[in-house]
Amino acid sequence: MKKKVADYVIDHLAEDGIKEVFVVYGAANGHLIDAFTRNDKTRYIAVMHEQAGGFAAEGYAKVSGKYGVSIATSGPGGMNFVTPIGNCFYDSVPCVFITGQIKTQYMRPDESIRQIGFQETDIVSIVEPITKYAKLVENPEDIKYELEKAIHIATTGRPGPVLIDLPIDVAKIEVEVDSLRSYNKEINQPVFNIDKINFQIDKFIEDLKSSERPCLMIGAGVGLADANEDFMQLARELQIPCFPTWNALDIVCSDFEYYGGRIGTYGGAGRNFGIQNSDLILAIGSRISGRITGGEPGTFAREAKKYMVDIDKANLVKKWQQLPFDECIHSDAKLFIKLLRERLAYCNNSTAGSYLPDFSKWMTKVKDWKEKYDPVTEDMFEEGDSVHPYAFARILSEEMKSNDVLVGDCGGNIVVLNHAFKTKTGQRYYTNNGNSPMGFSFAGAMGGVFAASEDQNVVCVIGDGGFNMNIQELQTLLNYNIKLKTVILNNHIYGITKAFQEVNFEGRSEACGPKGYAPPNFIAIADAYGVPTMTITGEDTYEQVRDKIRQFLEFDGPMVCDVNCHEYHTYEPKIVGWSTPVEDMYPYLPREEFYENMIVEPLPISEDPPMPSIFNIGESME
Repeated sequence: MKKKVADYVIDHLAEDGIKEVFVVYGAANGHLIDAFTRNDKTRYIAVMHEQAGGFAAEGYAKVSGKYGVSIATSGPGGMNFVTPIGNCFYDSVPCVFITGQIKTQYMRPDESIRQIGFQETDIVSIVEPITKYAKLVENPEDIKYELEKAIHIATTGRPGPVLIDLPIDVAKIEVEVDSLRSYNKEINQPVFNIDKINFQIDKFIEDLKSSERPCLMIGAGVGLADANEDFMQLARELQIPCFPTWNALDIVCSDFEYYGGRIGTYGGAGRNFGIQNSDLILAIGSRISGRITGGEPGTFAREAKKYMVDIDKANLVKKWQQLPFDECIHSDAKLFIKLLRERLAYCNNSTAGSYLPDFSKWMTKVKDWKEKYDPVTEDMFEEGDSVHPYAFARILSEEMKSNDVLVGDCGGNIVVLNHAFKTKTGQRYYTNNGNSPMGFSFAGAMGGVFAASEDQNVVCVIGDGGFNMNIQELQTLLNYNIKLKTVILNNHIYGITKAFQEVNFEGRSEACGPKGYAPPNFIAIADAYGVPTMTITGEDTYEQVRDKIRQFLEFDGPMVCDVNCHEYHTYEPKIVGWSTPVEDMYPYLPREEFYENMIVEPLPISEDPPMPSIFNIGESME
């Protein structure tokens, strides 16, 4: 059976269960787009901008559990993929990016020649550092091999993005499908040493038996390995506090019985006291970045023995770890948890009664910290000239259903959500944390809508600055009746950078508002597109805010809600110095209260306000 190369590509994606592919049309990808007319198992979604298409593919992958796909044309089309490819690389998201390329006869024969063909760009060389695999396919007979290879690499091991660059003359050639060579999927399969993993598990169990304050730290790798349920079963067996990284807030949810609070340089519920006082940490599926440890990694959980489980061997090389771990275990999360639970069950059956200590007092202590140090306080619900974003986010979390999807953006608004939004078991909550571009959540949530079920609300929360970045996708909502609910936390400034400038530049606020930046009237713009709108202002009581949120969530169709948080840019609690231990957060606790919370030997703490004259929020966000 003969097929055009372009038809083979689209048919292959359809057979893999990819229902939607996000595209922007161009001559160089014309044969690929035309191929959708001959396949009824998949369809294209024509977005307004290639960056938005890439973000949408990322959102599709995060909600569906499959890989996402986006197609662009040559030259500037492909270059607009760079940011979403970076997103997927740093957040380990499996996505296949396909670019059209000019005819092979017009491609430059040597790197010394800058360009021959119109819109000719060596996109493969541009994206190689931020892809797991990137390939220009010049031989039509290689299409099956290269497509299978790219998809396999994207979806195995530590997932990530791949790119296939397909010249227009290659795309239209007919090939004999049955004679195409296949890729050997046994290549590039991760190999784990089960005996070594079990040996390290036995060491962990011995440490657990002598521990008084153990905990689990859970990262996105648990979700990527489809091990959420496995993790929860493990936690219930160990009965110890569990702390999610920002990429795992929908894995260790706020209503989970062993949830211990949120951690990091913008520490949420618990202000990091739980993890900082631990004496044994098992970290699964997290690379333990500086946004978790702060700028002095040696002060992080400083009396704890630390075990790290990761699928990426590079993350386990101690000389490259910002925080060297005592035991580094090479395994995917699902396999490791399975082996650990099997060993725990064996030990339990081999001894009289439970062989583990009773950690209930420690769990109670951590829960007390979590409740006592909730970043959302009663005074945030007092009426004023504008809406307090923390109060809004808390009400939103109370009103969203347990199977809904929340998508956050970057900067100040993601800090607000991670401080104030309480996740429910069954919800999905994602953003892009590794690359963290403004404008991700609006387009990323569009992709999530296509992967979600009919009874799931998908809610995008974004700042005014971020919404400007992909505002053109309002038209895509209309074109495809995408029932996305979009909240703009509109503080009329770049909040996180304004806070940075106030501390580091003697109060000079340049190019982040009001000077140099002012958002447009989003309601007028949405009205011009024809998208229904809602406003929430300081004139609304918080009961009225709750009623409006309910109306917003119940609306049958896309809607944009503009929430007036005028010039709010106070994101607390947070560390205020890159050399500050992460339990010492601003606003500072009274010294006596601080010491009462420290079971381990406390380090010298920062002085009470006024705050240090210089600190680098920018670094603390890394």
